[in-house]
Amino acid sequence: MIKSKVPSIKLLNEQELPVKKQEATMAELQEPLVHFDISKLKVGKKAEPGDVGQNGIVMQLTDVNKYFRVGDQDIHILKDVNATIKEMEFCIIFGPSGSGKSTMLHTLLGLEPPTSGNVFLMRSDMAQMDADTAAVFRTTRIGMVYQQPNWVKSLTVIENVAFPMYLLGYLPHEARDKAEAMLELVGMSEWGEHMPSELSAGQQQRISLARALINDPLVIVADEPTGNLDTQSGEELMYLLSRLNKDHRRTVVMVTHDLEYLKYATRVVRLVDGRVVDEYSGKKIEELRGKIVGKRGGAGIQELEMAGDKHHAIGGGETITKVFGVKAK
Repeated sequence: MIKSKVPSIKLLNEQELPVKKQEATMAELQEPLVHFDISKLKVGKKAEPGDVGQNGIVMQLTDVNKYFRVGDQDIHILKDVNATIKEMEFCIIFGPSGSGKSTMLHTLLGLEPPTSGNVFLMRSDMAQMDADTAAVFRTTRIGMVYQQPNWVKSLTVIENVAFPMYLLGYLPHEARDKAEAMLELVGMSEWGEHMPSELSAGQQQRISLARALINDPLVIVADEPTGNLDTQSGEELMYLLSRLNKDHRRTVVMVTHDLEYLKYATRVVRLVDGRVVDEYSGKKIEELRGKIVGKRGGAGIQELEMAGDKHHAIGGGETITKVFGVKAK
């Protein structure tokens, strides 16, 4: 049974504790995301030298193809995909619906084996692991946030957050202490004894993030985490992810349709028809983002998102240059 040492949490006296509220506001989230000594938790620490590959690589796809069998046909979803994600990056993957974004993410995590090619998570080849080994590997290194949180409906919020720790062999009081710390981190301490169904969509995603963090992951993976949220709740969740990336040294990999969130990225990957067609970093992201108008973008962004099967006909990577005047790196 896997078991790791539970980091101690510094207890503050009543004078040091902030006034508790039911839910943290956006202004409060923009303060440091800690009301306790987070340096004593693994969250915020850099990965150990043996946890990442050469040159800080944490995830890598090499010449990956993925087919799905549908009836008597093989559907080609991922086509010669090459992608590398390094430690402490905030990588956003975007593209039109049906472009293979979620399949790419699931392949990176070892949830879907590639038909051909290699998939490395940290230093390990996920394609060579059996399902049980891969599951344990993910549980101890990856935190997942989905568009639709999945709860054990008979458990309270804090019990749902603590649940992964039971699977890792922690004692109930150890798991609960860690869950309380994670709820505090995302500004949801007051909701621990409620049932998940009593929370709003935005609150549930904060709880989902707390659950994703409880195993001290090196990488946080988010698949359309703001898809069901209003603008304010989406921004709050993105701010939390950004702080975890910048202040607490977590690598974040996120799939999204909302291109306004590119402002949080350090690298952007565009996927069309199962192929990686563009990558952006640094000033190129800023130039691209500067052309976006409105919540889902103006006409240019819509053309970019809807390119889909017309990608090759309209010039591939040159499409971005035509629409925005921005060349991919």
